[in-house]
Amino acid sequence: MVFLLPAAVGFAAFYLWPALRTAYLSFTDYSLLAPPEWAGLDNYRRLLGDRLFWNSLKVTVEYVVINIGVQTIAALGMAVLMHRLTRSGLIRGVLLLPYLVANVVVALIWYTMLDAQLGIVNQALEWIGLDPVAFFGETSTAIPTIALVNVWRHVGYTALLLFAGLQAIPKTVYEAAATDGASEARMFWRITMPLLRPALALVLVLTVIGSFQIFDTVAVTTKGGPINATRVIYYYIYEQAFQRFNFGYAAAVCVALFAILAGLALLQLKLLRAGDSDLD
Repeated sequence: MVFLLPAAVGFAAFYLWPALRTAYLSFTDYSLLAPPEWAGLDNYRRLLGDRLFWNSLKVTVEYVVINIGVQTIAALGMAVLMHRLTRSGLIRGVLLLPYLVANVVVALIWYTMLDAQLGIVNQALEWIGLDPVAFFGETSTAIPTIALVNVWRHVGYTALLLFAGLQAIPKTVYEAAATDGASEARMFWRITMPLLRPALALVLVLTVIGSFQIFDTVAVTTKGGPINATRVIYYYIYEQAFQRFNFGYAAAVCVALFAILAGLALLQLKLLRAGDSDLD
């Protein structure tokens, strides 16, 4: 118990108390300039009719779908290749390098590279005869671009998590399947995917929750534009709290987001049967 005390104190101070304080403020009218005034369910009623909130939620879901879809498929492919072909520590180190760079730095680098006029990517497109693309400046490309930038940063880390799950699968299972003449594709679908399910469920829950918390890339590159196309829910909370000083309403949006994420996590764990293993 003594060894758990520092972690417990840190959790209570930096997670539990702020969460309880946020829940309380969500029922108040609080602007930082005056003491909180009890408002009951007014903030939640406002939230239900707030088109900007629902638009920010829609934009966030669009980002999550692209980010999780591309990242999971790419990470799974990389993990399987490492598991079946090589287990080099050097390769694992190289895959992890982008994740070690701060997200703000990654966003600034890609924002410069994808600049519509001076970016090296658009210069390359012009060299091969294509028109430049305003990756961050068009409503149709802004969110996919932000999603792919974050895929580039996180895919190596996700691949290593899945690789750790693959290492828990006994080699004898693959050897027996190979003896029976099973192809690599058949072993992937019949052995790898079923036995990887607990690890994959954990990775999906973590990445979905992390994707809903996208903020810094948007703040550095598009600032919610163009025309609300990238105003994700975290950026909307930031605007309400620190630009408009509607702390009570921002807290209500935080509580709503927590409820959404908790529901999604429980649904994912149930559908993926994260607690079950076909190895038993």
